[in-house]
Amino acid sequence: MNLNLHIWRQPNGQSAGRMVEYNVKDISEEMSFLEMLDVLNEDLLRKGEDPVAFDHDCREGICGTCSLVINGRPHGPYTTTTCQLHMRSFKDGETVYIEPWRAKAFPLVKDLVVNRSAFDRIIQSGGYVSVNTGSARDANETPIGKEIADEAMNSATCIGCGACVAACKNASAMLFVSAKISQLAMLPQGKPERKRRAEAMVAQMDAEGFGACTNTGACAAECPKSISMSNIAMMNREYTSAKLTSDAV
Repeated sequence: MNLNLHIWRQPNGQSAGRMVEYNVKDISEEMSFLEMLDVLNEDLLRKGEDPVAFDHDCREGICGTCSLVINGRPHGPYTTTTCQLHMRSFKDGETVYIEPWRAKAFPLVKDLVVNRSAFDRIIQSGGYVSVNTGSARDANETPIGKEIADEAMNSATCIGCGACVAACKNASAMLFVSAKISQLAMLPQGKPERKRRAEAMVAQMDAEGFGACTNTGACAAECPKSISMSNIAMMNREYTSAKLTSDAV
């Protein structure tokens, strides 16, 4: 298939950017979207032109690195990661618009690459267990209800890709932060630090410049791992409880 691509090109965060039109030919329907971009970059290199910069790593839908807004939707027309989007999702001759995440807290680095280290700093502020939990014990020694275990695992599937931020009209990171808070708050290992964790991670989220949540649901709708908005409700409960008992650990 042949495609008409309109790609955002910007040499750095300080320079002006613009959409540049490219044509790619003989693209296989079995290629992933990133493989199609590889073909484009190989053609640009042969012409002596600067290739399009874009994030990628595992290309298996696990790492959350790939981050593109395709035709106005994070990760493209289906709820999946960009690397798992295949060219059979498009039609021969179609025009495709490709842009980076747009958020104040995700400053642009080059072309389609943005700096998502804000997520890392939020995790560093409290998204971990630091108390001494002792040596490893038998799995059955600390019983955890199946429903709780399932909910914690569902929250833990968040890969931190940032699609929730890109989809939100306010560039809110509530879905990401709530998933990280919830997965630990629901399990025994995370309970001793739950109050400090909620306060610290929410404070860091605000400090990074993410917007407020207005519950439009766009974040959950575009999440490739189907993280539920119920996590946001749980985070609000955790945060309120922490503020009302701020002397607790």
